Amino acid sequence: MEIISDRLEMHKNIGIQRDNWNHLLLSSINMMTLSAASMIGLASVSSSGVESPLLALKVSSTILYMASTGLLLLMNKVQPSQLSEEQRNAVRFFKQLQGEFKTRLVLGNVTEFDVDEAMEKVLALDKAFPLPLLGSMIEKFPQNVKPAIWWPQRKQKYKGQNGKLKNNNGWDLRLEEEMKKIVMVLKKKDMGKKLKLSEFFLKLNKILAVSGPILTCLAAVGSVFLGSVNSTWPVMLAIICGGLASVVNTIEHGGQVGMVFEFYRGASGFFQLMEETIEVNLNEDDFLKRENGELFEIKLALQLGRSVSELRQFSDLLPSLDDDDDDACEEFASKLF
Repeated sequence: MEIISDRLEMHKNIGIQRDNWNHLLLSSINMMTLSAASMIGLASVSSSGVESPLLALKVSSTILYMASTGLLLLMNKVQPSQLSEEQRNAVRFFKQLQGEFKTRLVLGNVTEFDVDEAMEKVLALDKAFPLPLLGSMIEKFPQNVKPAIWWPQRKQKYKGQNGKLKNNNGWDLRLEEEMKKIVMVLKKKDMGKKLKLSEFFLKLNKILAVSGPILTCLAAVGSVFLGSVNSTWPVMLAIICGGLASVVNTIEHGGQVGMVFEFYRGASGFFQLMEETIEVNLNEDDFLKRENGELFEIKLALQLGRSVSELRQFSDLLPSLDDDDDDACEEFASKLF
């Protein structure tokens, strides 16, 4: 718990720092890009005059465009808004873990197995939400979108034939059937939808991340040829591309597209964790080793944003487990995400 308290403070401070990076870099890059575009406009007006002011404006705008391109490449690589969302998630999950450990200490009877399990959970969170950028940063543009994993993988036991169940630690056949239907909907609807949204925002972020530096490079090219050719295309290229680069940069980082991608990726991980938790309980033969069925149902209902009665009504409306029709269930299991 002392280590978790330290982790909480570290992730909180670094999350604030990386959120500040996003705002400061966005403002700085847009200011540099728009200032360079303004210089090009002034240079085009004064092109018929003395050469010295024209050269000064031309060189200054080119330097600003090239500096904007470099900063954009760095910013698009690290995605500060996504980094800050990762740290916010880390703070949230470490707080949950801290609350779980406090409860275990209050209940007493802490064993060596509990200590080992606690260490695995802390190390899994450290791996899922790394603090350093160099070497261990999470890939911001992965080839395949997968749910975020921040918990140690559990080994599931083989479930034998139990026959007809009676009240055993709050479990019965109705509750087992209800849990199996919830898992089915989580797989087909909730997790699938969040992964599709993650893929969409990832593609959008890739397009914006490539478009911004290309536009500032084109603007720099126009700035370089300003006054060297007897044509208006250098001025048009420098001003239009500079303005478009500011718009693209604002959409990407002002709209925090990377953060939205991380949010949906984390939501799909939340549903996968819920699915694994249900299956671990269902696959355990010894009912005394399962979580209490009644409490487990209450916890699951709250995690899905429902009451227990609403969860039961929802499961009653679900198709049978043998129905392979993906459109048979129109409603999502979760009302939160």
